[in-house]
Amino acid sequence: MPLSDSEPNSLTGRHHEPDLRGMTRINLRPIASPMPLGFYAVAIASVIVGCFQLGVFEEAAHRAVAFTILPAFVLQLLVGILAFGARDVLAATLMACFSGTWLASSLVLAFEPPGGTEVLGVLNLAFTVFAILMASVARAKRALWLVLCVAVPRFGVAAVFNLTGAAWVGTVSGALGLVLAGVALYAAFALMLEDMRGEQVLPIGRSGPAHHAVEGDLSVQLRNLERAAGVRRTL
Repeated sequence: MPLSDSEPNSLTGRHHEPDLRGMTRINLRPIASPMPLGFYAVAIASVIVGCFQLGVFEEAAHRAVAFTILPAFVLQLLVGILAFGARDVLAATLMACFSGTWLASSLVLAFEPPGGTEVLGVLNLAFTVFAILMASVARAKRALWLVLCVAVPRFGVAAVFNLTGAAWVGTVSGALGLVLAGVALYAAFALMLEDMRGEQVLPIGRSGPAHHAVEGDLSVQLRNLERAAGVRRTL
């Protein structure tokens, strides 16, 4: 005798579950874009470190530099958390890793532990590899991609400077830091204007999914939402 849909299956021990999609509600909380803050933090910290490497500040100012870039750690950590909440794993991962890099740099500069400069060089080298990987998948987000394209040589040269101590390499690293600051400032300003006015004011160069996410209608935003992290059962 066949079992009805409402009776348990004695062979498998499982119940036939009803389709609950019609009863499901997913609540989304709109937030302001945290990316301008993240890019501004990158720019400000890069200016301070770049000026220090270029010799604008005396060598004894290393602790002042450390304390000045420490807030970038807090700000970018906040941006990373908000970006995860906004379902942008690329931006969230980048900002959180930037945050950790600023924290490590500030602590090494402030306390000067033995071998700290060499360890910081390895960290900068690892961040360079990470930035290359991130840039390889961030092409559709042109502002983020441009920041990464400048961050790769900047942190790569900084790693060489930390490991070798060559003065001219430090000068190049400082100059690249100022270039990174300029690109990050432009990205921050363009994104802030776009968020305030509800339309693109300065060219950002989005393409593909990033373009559809901004220009598409609500149906585009909710596409495949049931498979997003936080909705599906497992990551």
